[in-house]
Amino acid sequence: MRKSEARELIKQAYAAWDAEEWRRAADLYEQVLAHFPDEKPSAEWWYDAALGHKFLRDWDKAYELGVQAAARAPRGEGDPAFWNLGIAATIRRDWATARDAWAGFGLELPDGEGEIDGGFGHACVRLDTGGEREVVWIERLCPTRGRVMNVPVTGGRRYGEIVVHDGEPNGERVVDGTAFPVFDELLLFEPSDLPTSRVTVAAGDSADLEALLALFADHGFGAEPASSLTVHCACCSEGTLHKEPTGPHEGAQRVSLAAPEDEARRLLDRWAGEKAIGRSWSGLEIMG
Repeated sequence: MRKSEARELIKQAYAAWDAEEWRRAADLYEQVLAHFPDEKPSAEWWYDAALGHKFLRDWDKAYELGVQAAARAPRGEGDPAFWNLGIAATIRRDWATARDAWAGFGLELPDGEGEIDGGFGHACVRLDTGGEREVVWIERLCPTRGRVMNVPVTGGRRYGEIVVHDGEPNGERVVDGTAFPVFDELLLFEPSDLPTSRVTVAAGDSADLEALLALFADHGFGAEPASSLTVHCACCSEGTLHKEPTGPHEGAQRVSLAAPEDEARRLLDRWAGEKAIGRSWSGLEIMG
């Protein structure tokens, strides 16, 4: 391939990229890179080709090309080639490459080898289930994985599942002056075996409901009142939302639970029996 031909293909790749034709753009870049892998601008071409396959959710190709992009990127300077490789390597469960990618980006990781299970703080993830979207809180296990800490209301999603999320935030939630990023989900990494159910509870005061939520949490399960759910349009959801902390309230209300049915019933009975009056439950319904 002559350099004049390569320049024409790169021009076509840029046009395809602007048109969000990710596969065509990536294919054109690869044609050029097969002949000119180490020209001065090739690092950018490797990166764009890998990114195109990331957009296509072709994780094997994103990994393959991402390795090449990262090999040509400066280490320790926050180069996004390392972040994209870290995502692809995580999805492939190639923990050695993922660890090296995060270090290449400039992040500090917990010591050790294998799967990364660290404390990376809290964030939000926008779950995407067949076009149904729901923002939930996660406990971040690594730069791109998090454990869902809410009881999702979207069908089929569960408390405790682990998701892989994108690296660039798409919105934020501000609580007590602290901003938390909202990331878009890339895929479900590990499902949860905790079924979701809904129940009607009657709480004499807010402390009664707080006790129920704490009881389930203490046993590694989830409980979330319907009053904690708010609905926003897409534009608002992808912007900055200030979340006023509101505690549980008294009265009859629906609560979503994440626990095996027998455990849910046992804990509900225990909670109701701890006070002679003011606490009761009914209508436990398994949702899936």
